Amino acid sequence: MGEESIGMSMVTFGVLVAIVVGALALIASGIWWFTPLASNWSEIDGALLITLAVIGIAFVTLNLALAYLVLRYRHSEGTRAQFIPDNPKIEKILIGVTALGIIILLAPGLFAYSRFISPPRDAMVVEVLGEQWRWSYRYPGPDGKLGRATPKLISSKNHFGIDLTDPAAHDDILSYTELHLPVNRPVVLHIRSKDVIHSFFIPSFRAKMDAVPGMVTHYWFIPTREGRFQAVCAELCGIGHHKMQSPVIVESLEKFQEWLAKQPTVAATVKP
Repeated sequence: MGEESIGMSMVTFGVLVAIVVGALALIASGIWWFTPLASNWSEIDGALLITLAVIGIAFVTLNLALAYLVLRYRHSEGTRAQFIPDNPKIEKILIGVTALGIIILLAPGLFAYSRFISPPRDAMVVEVLGEQWRWSYRYPGPDGKLGRATPKLISSKNHFGIDLTDPAAHDDILSYTELHLPVNRPVVLHIRSKDVIHSFFIPSFRAKMDAVPGMVTHYWFIPTREGRFQAVCAELCGIGHHKMQSPVIVESLEKFQEWLAKQPTVAATVKP
């Protein structure tokens, strides 16, 4: 029995050490890492790296400590375990370390989030509409204003639920397939949902926000690189969730304006 117990202790020790070494090797390989940043949100990358560092240190420390304890206090003939109901000194240390860890984890994210939902006044507004299972977009027309929209007006002829009695809505521009954005210009997205909870996520921009039925959520960013990116839904929203993707094209202001001029307006396509 003693030899079998010692053997199990050695196996457990080896498995715990292998888990730590494997996890560190996976991180070092860079196989699972962030996509290249294409927006102004380096703060979010910083907050994520701090989170990974704190959790990684805790993961390595706890698993190696457990491996040591398994080996150090493995079964031996003639010894008995001692029951220690509490240790106030260790408990105070653990409470302090845990509290410090939580502060380090939360503080950078809270500062980043406060900026994330506070767009600059000159940001271009784009409406994002989610439904099972696609994304659609609405841009302000030449007047620079998005017309009113309400879920009560949504129909097969009025996809966005646009209030056609609002003069500001008539020149709004619609896109049912792609999100085009000018490079190096602040953009605020107003996000809505027609049916269930979705989440509009552009990984390269580190930008994500839930789309909640009956609400308008928002966030902002500045695209910093021209190119073709991808928006996905980050909330399990039904059987077609995996198909809920949309191209995001970042281009020069001139090309963006050319593309925008070719898109249909509310006045031309939405009928009462």
